[in-house]
Amino acid sequence: MTFDPESSLPQEEVDEQVERAIAENEVVLFMKGTPLMPQCGYSDRALSLIDEYRDEFETVDVLESLDEYRAALETHSGWETIPQTFVDGEFVGGSDVLVELHERGDLAETLQA
Repeated sequence: MTFDPESSLPQEEVDEQVERAIAENEVVLFMKGTPLMPQCGYSDRALSLIDEYRDEFETVDVLESLDEYRAALETHSGWETIPQTFVDGEFVGGSDVLVELHERGDLAETLQA
């Protein structure tokens, strides 16, 4: 698969999508790929951990406009890396943070928005 820079979305549109996803969902995971086809190990790990504790949550595939999503998400979280998890509009972290919370036994409580 080749990357076509012409296919990425305008930054303003991605900014609005990120704002809306964070505002309208109790739990949202910005990830590479989809729940059926995660495209990176970190996204797959984050997805599996959230899925363990939540029946319903939103996912957003950032691959169609990766640079724009990174910029939009950094505004909210201060992080460029993907995946990113938000709960009740607050940035929780990436897969490493989810793993830490899981290992400490705090992930269930964190995800119960």
